[in-house]
Amino acid sequence: MIKFSFENIRESAKQVGRFVLRLQEKIRRFSPRTWLYIAIGVLLLGGGLYWILKPAPPAPILPIVEVEPVVTEDMEIYGEYVGRIRAQQFVEIRARVEGFLEKMLFDEGTYVKKGQPLFIIDPKQYQARANKAKAQLNKNKALALKAERDLERIRPLYQQNAASQLDLDNAIASYESAKAEVEMSEADLTQAETALSYTVVSSPISGYISERNVDIGTLVSPSGQSLLATVVKSDTVRVDFSMTGLDYLKSKARNVNLGQKDSTRTWDPYITITLPDNSEYPQRGLVDFADPQVDPQTGTFSVRAEMPNPEHILLPGQFTKVRLLLDVRENAVVVPTKAVAIEKGGAYIFVVRGDSIAERRMVELGPEVGNNVIVERGLIAHENIVVEGFHKLTHGDKVIPSTPQMEQEKHPKN
Repeated sequence: MIKFSFENIRESAKQVGRFVLRLQEKIRRFSPRTWLYIAIGVLLLGGGLYWILKPAPPAPILPIVEVEPVVTEDMEIYGEYVGRIRAQQFVEIRARVEGFLEKMLFDEGTYVKKGQPLFIIDPKQYQARANKAKAQLNKNKALALKAERDLERIRPLYQQNAASQLDLDNAIASYESAKAEVEMSEADLTQAETALSYTVVSSPISGYISERNVDIGTLVSPSGQSLLATVVKSDTVRVDFSMTGLDYLKSKARNVNLGQKDSTRTWDPYITITLPDNSEYPQRGLVDFADPQVDPQTGTFSVRAEMPNPEHILLPGQFTKVRLLLDVRENAVVVPTKAVAIEKGGAYIFVVRGDSIAERRMVELGPEVGNNVIVERGLIAHENIVVEGFHKLTHGDKVIPSTPQMEQEKHPKN
């Protein structure tokens, strides 16, 4: 066991003091070079300790962007216009002879067949004219028969010098005149019978008939109040609309001739239309005519399409929205519209390379189709483009690409 006393403590203190005095004496004897070496050593020691003990720098935070691969597909290009529906055939039923209207043989608004009687005009006077013309024809045929027999008797007598040349000429003239009278009577009878047939007004086409425009007992005539009704054939309707000259030029640039069939195409320009309740009509119509000239007042040209109307849903005179297939771009490069940025110099898209570097790529855009746009130049299939987050990028930035599939794997739905 060690025993401490006051004397021992005092002796130890004296020894420490003597050591300090000797150390101070030695320090005073250091040369400036020694002090320089000491300072350098301290600095190096401190620098080494700082380098060893300093915290590691934080890793750079790379932007996370959503990418999608560039795809190619067949894109249908449509144009939208305002159109008007009209009947394939619209026929006015008019009186062709004068007379009092006796009967109406149809129900208004119903379907009538071609040749079906619709109206009866008083036929009495036309029947009398036909009978008179027939009687006159019979009379002239009898006179022509007598003239022919007279000629047959005169001719052998003339050959035997028993009749003069004058007798023969008179017989020939009488016969020729009688034949002409027969032909005139036949023409009169045909005319009278035709007028008689016009007293029965028939439908020239099959279709739906309108209400009558005149009442029974009205005097009608070709020159006066002759419009009796109208018949509309609407099993197939025509849709008329106008396109701009620019649309025409775009179509020609793609070798699409509207209104003409082209066996080299796998598709034909067709239309769909909208009903009054904004629903789409289930049938499609084919464009069968395009006006070869532009209206200088409107800068448009007329286009026509035929549309099946078996249920008679479409009514002539209706206005409708027309959607026309203008072109089909086969194997077109398609990107989402949200991936495209526009500036004064043009449009650009950020492309993520295989080393995760974002490259700012200038592109040439084509038509927009829904939420997508066709890229004419600047991209190829299967390249990854940034669709979300490109506003915070500059050319050459390193990014962390993310896809919707990767996000679903990170955050699966329960």
